[in-house]
Amino acid sequence: MSELTEHGGGTISLSRFFPFLRWARPTVESMLRDAWAGLSVSLVLIPQALAYATLAGMPPQTGLYAALVPGLVGVFWGTSPLLAVGPVALTSLLVFGSLLPMAMPNSADWVVLAIWLSLYAGTIQLLLGAFRLGRIACLVSLPVVIGFTNAAAIIIVISQLPALCGIALSLAAITEPLAALRSSKGAAITTLFGGSALLCLLLLKRFVPRAPAILLVCVIGIGASWACDYSGHGGAIIGYIPAGLPPLSLPQAISFEQHQALWPAASIIALISFVEAISSCNVLARKTGKNWDENQELIGQGLAKISSALSGGFPVSASFSRSALNLYAGAVSAWSTIFAVLCVLFSLYFLMDYFYFMPRSVLAALIIVPVIGLIDLASIRRLLHISKDDGMIAIVTIGITLLSAPHLHWGVFAGIGLALVSFLYRRTHPRVIEVGHHEDGTLRDRNRFGLATIADDMLAVRIDSALNFLTGSLFERFIVDHCRRNKHVKRVLFCAGSVNDIDYSGIETLFALQSALQRDGIVLQLSAVKKQVWDVMERAGFISRLGEANIFLTDAQAIAAIRRGGQ
Repeated sequence: MSELTEHGGGTISLSRFFPFLRWARPTVESMLRDAWAGLSVSLVLIPQALAYATLAGMPPQTGLYAALVPGLVGVFWGTSPLLAVGPVALTSLLVFGSLLPMAMPNSADWVVLAIWLSLYAGTIQLLLGAFRLGRIACLVSLPVVIGFTNAAAIIIVISQLPALCGIALSLAAITEPLAALRSSKGAAITTLFGGSALLCLLLLKRFVPRAPAILLVCVIGIGASWACDYSGHGGAIIGYIPAGLPPLSLPQAISFEQHQALWPAASIIALISFVEAISSCNVLARKTGKNWDENQELIGQGLAKISSALSGGFPVSASFSRSALNLYAGAVSAWSTIFAVLCVLFSLYFLMDYFYFMPRSVLAALIIVPVIGLIDLASIRRLLHISKDDGMIAIVTIGITLLSAPHLHWGVFAGIGLALVSFLYRRTHPRVIEVGHHEDGTLRDRNRFGLATIADDMLAVRIDSALNFLTGSLFERFIVDHCRRNKHVKRVLFCAGSVNDIDYSGIETLFALQSALQRDGIVLQLSAVKKQVWDVMERAGFISRLGEANIFLTDAQAIAAIRRGGQ
């Protein structure tokens, strides 16, 4: 039953608050397909969850916690049924960068701060969704996302090199790598394992893309680690991982200064992770033909982060790769996520002992290989080719993100700020042109097409923008300067068909322009005014002031009247 009756006789739809009540009833065939897809996703999710937890500076088991309840909550309260929610590389890196100045990785204080960070990021998303502000994600433009993703991918790869090779990043390690390997205990075997895992993953991805590469590398890595006493030779392993479900509890108290330090990072995580979710949802929608709602998805993503915080995890997001795998494996509904979570639950109870010997160098390889695909310099070149402004926004975002590491949010802030400045600059410098009568009957740019004037004593002008406080002065100056240079002009035709919006400043600009032209004996005329612009002009009294004789419904009507010599 999906409705409740109110005292007044109305009804409240429960599905409004519990979207999963709208799920279609599964069939035996769909359940089998979803079970197979869930198993396939879990084989990738479990090792990735352990790896991304280490990337976030968290204990390995918290990655599984973040894949458990949040995965269910995300799909229950979201609207994209095949979206995989859990630990992801970019969000994990943001967690690491945000907390590094505040605590030591893997410490108790670090875990508490990560829980609060997840709680804040989830609350921000939940409120944005509840107040239907999903469009705010547009603040993070595509050039900013491309720039940040490339920079973050580079940082992730560099950050995993010590774990992959067993040597600390230093000038000596860069200039004399062989000497650094010899002087570091376990570096040789660590490099052997990490390099072999990296090579296997790349080869399997290239030549056998359908093979469960991550699972195979993990099994081989664990087996080889146990057989050759990897830890005894100085190699770092995961070690003991507690089995069982995470405790559900409220986070421990922290100082007010720590709360303040978390708020900017939480805002960036909320925005970036939702942009990731939007990208995945759009791809899934195109593939499956199923619609999704951005505000409800915000609520689902926010609740997933909150549930991750309450179960001892860290901020989660939508995983593009696991969502694509879910679709590729034949999933047809959100039940595939339920089966994947059941597999994670099974591993928490019965498989943790087997992960004891997992080499951390193998985990580093598991992080590096998917992230390498995020480094897309071709997209930067394409941005520069299409729009130099957008290309520079991406480049600046990359540069500031790299320079400000580990405070990665400054790169996003800088990119958003530069994108807004670029947006405002373009809006304050619209295209204002003189138009002439084209042979196809339309009014077009005189300079571009080499057109004659409509009439010898007329200036016909068009602005390709709204007429508002940003553009009004430029529009007025264009006309006034032209009339001063050309004393023969006695009529100005404002072709307003390209104007979709006008505000109070725009109206005042027209009043001032009409008065200035009138003093010089010049008549202002209007053509092709859109309804929403006409309504504002009419309420302001500009239509009545100009007079019906100077207003034309269309550009063609204006041209015909002028050529008849009736004006």
